[in-house]
Amino acid sequence: MRFGYSETCLDHDTGDRHPENPDRLRAIREGLKRKHGIEYVEGDPASREAVAAVHDDDYVDEVESFCESGGGNWDPDTVASDGTWAAALAAAGQAEWAAEQALAGEGGRNTPFALGRPPGHHAVEDDAMGFCFVNNAAVAAQSAIDAGDAERVAIFDWDVHHGNGTQDIFYERGDVFYASIHEEGLYPGTGDAAETGRGDGADTTLNASLGAGAGDADYLAVVERTVNPAIERFDPDLLLVSAGFDAHRHDPISRMRVSTEGYALMTDRMRALAERTGAGLAFVLEGGYGLDTLSAGVAVVHETFDGRPPIDPDGEPADATEPVIEDLRSRFDL
Repeated sequence: MRFGYSETCLDHDTGDRHPENPDRLRAIREGLKRKHGIEYVEGDPASREAVAAVHDDDYVDEVESFCESGGGNWDPDTVASDGTWAAALAAAGQAEWAAEQALAGEGGRNTPFALGRPPGHHAVEDDAMGFCFVNNAAVAAQSAIDAGDAERVAIFDWDVHHGNGTQDIFYERGDVFYASIHEEGLYPGTGDAAETGRGDGADTTLNASLGAGAGDADYLAVVERTVNPAIERFDPDLLLVSAGFDAHRHDPISRMRVSTEGYALMTDRMRALAERTGAGLAFVLEGGYGLDTLSAGVAVVHETFDGRPPIDPDGEPADATEPVIEDLRSRFDL
């Protein structure tokens, strides 16, 4: 794979005990050292105009000024330093680069993956939250649309937390489809199945909220029976994966049971979906806070594109997953 990466993202200093820290990117790089076919590319930082296309002007001014004055606690969980704004622009820029490469036809072993931090999917139009300041996937999607390179974009978010920011930004838009699988009741408490979009965006938001303990078979069933057919019907030009790895069974801040192999399986299904729809495919890093599981997750995405076939899970989805799937299939007439 080709990885978008900038050392500037290491300058976002959250402190020694914060789970979202520069060691996340260092661990990913270390884990990829043992893999072949790795290429790193540094995309240009996102422009202020690109960020303001999905965030309010006043908010952009406020967070930039906050970082330039030294930062601090934006809220109890979301921490900034004097290097955070530059890191946020760099992270959004890597996401833009990944989308551009995907739309230019880069795929297979050259499939792009943006390795940026801070993550983005909790950042709403006018606020930072959940470790996120700029919504990287939203910037990439909007930039592709504004450039005329894509008319329709789908975003699939497999982070364990619901991407409330991405959902909110596009909730009344018909040109962006947002789908999320996340842990029920976990931060930020959004992402109910009834949240399906509004106005022009009606039926362009799909939320699969799964109970704690859901694993590979549950995720795969949701992908195959709800996410994939809904996105295939939407027929996007670009498919972005908001790739958080915190649903892993050994991640310290969730209660899900996805294995490293589970991420290979979802990667394989996204690759097949992109091929069926003719969409460009790109990955954008979100969460993942166990360094070993994060690095293993990113590595297995690479290995899947490098030719390693994933292994189907043993067992069936949990009994509690079937009603979630049937409810979504009914809501979206799948």
